Amino acid sequence: QVQLVESGGGLVQPGDSLRLSCATSGGTFGGYAVAWFRQAPGKERDFVAAIRWSGGNTAYEDSVKGRFTVSKDTAKNTVSLQMNRLKPEDTAVYYCAVGRPIVSSMRNAGSYYYWGQGTQVTVSS
Repeated sequence: QVQLVESGGGLVQPGDSLRLSCATSGGTFGGYAVAWFRQAPGKERDFVAAIRWSGGNTAYEDSVKGRFTVSKDTAKNTVSLQMNRLKPEDTAVYYCAVGRPIVSSMRNAGSYYYWGQGTQVTVSS
């Protein structure tokens, strides 16, 4: 079975940085994309960023563009989300996911088959 494990969440102040990691196992993802989604209390699960395993094509939600960077370490089968200049609005549970979206569907949660358990990011104010 494919397993995804997120780590790196925590409590930080506005303006601080965090780096989330998604460790993957149980599969080969050359034809897939790895994405980050987040869900705040009372809100839908929203797209944050994604990267295609082959080629490295990336996509970002507008509110995080320029602050967040998604990257992959092919040798270690991990995907990271570097989050800089964090805002209280970034507070959410962050999930990584793996799927096989077409380019136009990379932002859709329904395009992803496997999901991690989530890691809490809290930005205090």
